[in-house]
Formats: sequence, C-alpha cells, structure tokens
Amino acid sequence: MKFYTILFISLFTIFKFELFSQNTDWQTYYEKSGCVATPRYLETMDFIYRLDNQSDKLNIGVFGKSPQQRDLVYTIYDKDGLANPTEIRKKGRIILLVEACIHAGESEGKDAMLMLMRDLVVNKTNENFFDHVSILFIPIFNVDGHERFSKYGRINQNGPTEMGWRTTAQNLNLNRDFLKADTPEMQAWLKLYNTWQPEFFIDTHTTDGADYQYVITYGLELSGNMQAALTNWQTSVYLPFVTSQMESKNMLIFPYVSFRNWYDPRSGLLSGVAGPMFSQGYTAMRNRPGLLIETHMLKPYNQRVEATKQIILSTIELLNQEYKILSELIQKADLFTASKAFRGMPFPTKFSVDMTDSSQVEFKGFDYQVQKSDLTDGDWFVYDNQKPIIMKLSLFDHCKPTTFVTLPEAYILPAEWIDIIQRLKYHGVKMQQIETPTSINVETYFFTKIDWHSKPYEGRFRVSKMEFETRASKIMYPKGSILILMDQPLAPIIAHLLEPNGNGSLLEWGFFNQIFEQKEYAESYVMEPLARKMLDSTPELKAEFELIKQNDTSFAKDPEEHLNWFYSKTPWWDQKYMVYPIGRVMDMVELQSINN
Repeated sequence: MKFYTILFISLFTIFKFELFSQNTDWQTYYEKSGCVATPRYLETMDFIYRLDNQSDKLNIGVFGKSPQQRDLVYTIYDKDGLANPTEIRKKGRIILLVEACIHAGESEGKDAMLMLMRDLVVNKTNENFFDHVSILFIPIFNVDGHERFSKYGRINQNGPTEMGWRTTAQNLNLNRDFLKADTPEMQAWLKLYNTWQPEFFIDTHTTDGADYQYVITYGLELSGNMQAALTNWQTSVYLPFVTSQMESKNMLIFPYVSFRNWYDPRSGLLSGVAGPMFSQGYTAMRNRPGLLIETHMLKPYNQRVEATKQIILSTIELLNQEYKILSELIQKADLFTASKAFRGMPFPTKFSVDMTDSSQVEFKGFDYQVQKSDLTDGDWFVYDNQKPIIMKLSLFDHCKPTTFVTLPEAYILPAEWIDIIQRLKYHGVKMQQIETPTSINVETYFFTKIDWHSKPYEGRFRVSKMEFETRASKIMYPKGSILILMDQPLAPIIAHLLEPNGNGSLLEWGFFNQIFEQKEYAESYVMEPLARKMLDSTPELKAEFELIKQNDTSFAKDPEEHLNWFYSKTPWWDQKYMVYPIGRVMDMVELQSINN
C-alpha cells in the first residue's frame, strides 16, 4: 500500500476532506442510494482511499491534473501488491486497463468497478481471477466534466438521478482526442498508457439511439484494422466466452451498431471501423484489443451497472486463462508492425462499410411506429417497450479500405514544427535529432486543392477535402530536424498522425493550416508588365493560361487570380506554399547519410 504525497496534500489542504476514515461500512454510494445514484468526485476518492487503506494489494497513483486542477487518479490491484508494470510482468501477469467516466455522465463503469474492487479487497471475492492479471482502473477520467453535476446531464438517459457532463471543462470530448491529444487530460493519459502498455483495455460508456431489448452492446475492432492473429483471438476466443457468460446471467448482449436510417432499426444495421481518435480504435493501432462497452441508455441504471460489472468480470476471468497466449500475440504483432515486411505492404488509412455485402441477423428490439410529426413535419419514432419483437435485419459489417499509403522507412520533420514534435512525444514515438544540416532525398506532398468544414469540431476547423501529388525532392534539413524511423511498433500510429490521408491525421485536424496561407503578393503594377514579358518569352505559357481559364470559370472571371497565377510562375513565388513540410524517406541508403 503506497500513498502519493502530492495527492494526499492536495486533497487535505484544498478540499479539507477526511480520507482514510475508520468507516467500516463498505456499501458504495450507489448501493446506499438504492442503486439509482452515483457519487461525486470527492465521495469516489474517499471510497477508493478507504479501499487502499484496507489492502496491501491495492495502490493509488496520480497521473495528471485537469484544467480545473483536480487530480487524475488511478488505482492498481495486483495480487502481490506490486505497483510497477515491469515488476508485474516479471511475475508473468498481464495488465487490464479499465476506464470509467470518459464521458462523465456515463457512470456505470465507475459504480461497477467500485463494487468489484470492494468485493475483491474486502470480501476476497474472485481473487483467483487475478493469478495472471493485474488491473489498472481509472475511476473518473473526465474529472472536471464529472463535477458539472446535475439531474439534467443527459436528456436521453434513464438515470442515475444526477450525473456529470459529457465534455471537459474546455468543452472537448476526450473520446475524440486519443490521436490529436489536445487536452491536458489526454496528454496525461497517454503518458500513463505508455508506461503501463496494458494488454487489454475496457472503456465504459452509455449509448444513444433507438430503443431495443439489449442491456449492453459492445465494440471490438474486428473489421481489418488490427493484425489478423489478434482479430482472430477476439472473434474465436474472447467473444464466444464473454457472450456465453453474459447470456448465462440473462444479460442480453449485441454488437454496437448504428442504423442505416437513424432511429430506424428496420432500415438495417451498420458496424464499421473505429478510427484512432476513438479509444478502442486507438488501442487497436497499438496492437492491443480494446473493448467498448455501451450500455443501453433507457434501461434502469441498476441493470446497466450490473451488466457492466459482469462483462468486466467475464473479461478478467478469460484473461486469467488466456494471459500467455494474448501476451505472445501482442509481442508478435509489435514485432511485425516494426518490420520491413510491414512497411512493404500497402497500409490502409481509411475504411468504409461495404453496402453491397450484408448478412441476416436476428435483432431483439421493440415494436415501433413511425408517425409524421405535426410539429416538425419530420418522422417521429414511437417505441412500445411492452411489445418485444425479434426482427430479421440486414447487418452491414464488412469493411473495405478506401485509401492506402506506402509507408516510408522514416519521416523527417523540420525543427520548427514544435507542436507536431510534441504530439509525437505524447504517444511515445521514438525520434532522433539531426546533428548537422543534411541534404536528403525525400518524397513530399504538393497540395493542389484544399477545403475546410464550415463549422468547428472539437475546437478545430478540419480539412474536409484535399488533393495532392507526390514528388521526389532533395531537401536541405536544418540542424535539430527530427527523424522518425518506422522500425518501431508505433508505426501505425505514426502513419495516421503524419500521413495527410491518415484517419484523423494532424493535417486533417488543422495542425498544418498555415501552409495553405499565401503570405506574399505581387502588386498589379508589377505583374501586368511582367506577365506580358513572360508570355512573350515562354509561348507555351499562353496555352496553359488559356486552358485554365477554359476549365475554371471562377478563375476566368477573376483578374487578381490571373496575375497571381503568373506570379506563381516566377522565382519570387513562395516555394513552401501548399507543400507538406514532412518528408518521407523511402530509401534506407538515405538514412545512412544522416548524422554520419
């Protein structure tokens, strides 16, 4: 049992809250409420610290601070009381990370895990599940959103009586931030994840959408974006066991799906690939299975909490049996994604659901009618949860890659792109600095078209459409530029971050918007005579100019754009405009010249 002084001081001096009391009442706040309420931040921390005071097998740590200066707390349970991942793995155990309240109004995971940890620590229940598994638990990830506490947190949700808010104090959704890492909370989470490298991850949520019978739905990455052996393990070992366990407890379970037409199950079911901005999509790109739990928002809160607890327990039970096999599969996947063979394969960056390929499944829903609203003139879906029905529906869950990229041997990034370098560091990417200015043959992207969404998303104006071409160039990179070799397990994460067409790439999120800004312009009194001289000296230029006017009507009507086009053909033109600053080193020979 280890206490962290910083957390101890902050909780005692700032919050004046009495921890480690001699209270022997081990009912959780949720249980005391009749299973309808969830505790606030300090009440949650008090219970966790009392558990820690009760057992030498439990340890508590702080992995960061929120913008409102609340501690981000985790607890680790290990049968030998170990609190270091290296020491735990030396004992032959794997690590399961369970995360709750990333969307703070979705609190089932917190209440389920507080009971599970209490049962384990106080009542010694299921101790045998932890012979080969240690559990790392984040009770409240979105701590600031959690304390925006109200009975009006989620209009679509049936309890608890009061709850936190979906987003952080900065109004950002943490489950859109795993790749771009804008928030202090996510930056701290990534540091924790890099330290612990859990073999399995569970993220607990509550869903929205239609009404149906299932108390819980799940998401796993099974559609081609993980290494095949890990995908096969999930489909052939993990899912059959967990599904059987849940059904034996009379807890209906189904894959997490959306509908071809929102609210309308009869339109057909869709299930696709989660990008790495989402939790389970991110861990998939790090060769670790991630389970997304989505309890059904209309079911009573106690049913949702119990189902969450059961699926977590079932997962722990299986991991305790499969620990060695899963660990070996992950090690092999890490070796492969760091290999030359992996870089030699086309890397899919984005997927879409194949709408030409479906299967028929039974879906346990409720009867519903679609009425025409006399208020909005739209469709009004009216469910009758007293009439359960089984529908035979088309499930579209086969995905196909829509964009590919050939991975380089390395990326090289000029030293001035400080924010991009920092993002890479958050993810634990291995990098090295160039010690002397070096001229390197690289591939670069030259953009020919770029558009943005008209509204911000997660605080950023994202690129909506891009067109570019690839060119080979020899570029002088200054001292301090960053070389990122791709012979590391994080190669998929690096590719999604740095390839413009990556799923949730930094370019797509607007981190490189400044390269699309023209900073120097030519005055008309300079360009009018110069353009005529250019036409006289370069006859083919006139044909090119006329062709552009013919094919682009907006350009044809814009005199300023005419002169700017001629300006772009001069030596005064900004040679970095519309050019991606990151180089792709395709030849191993080039790497040998760097820092030699």
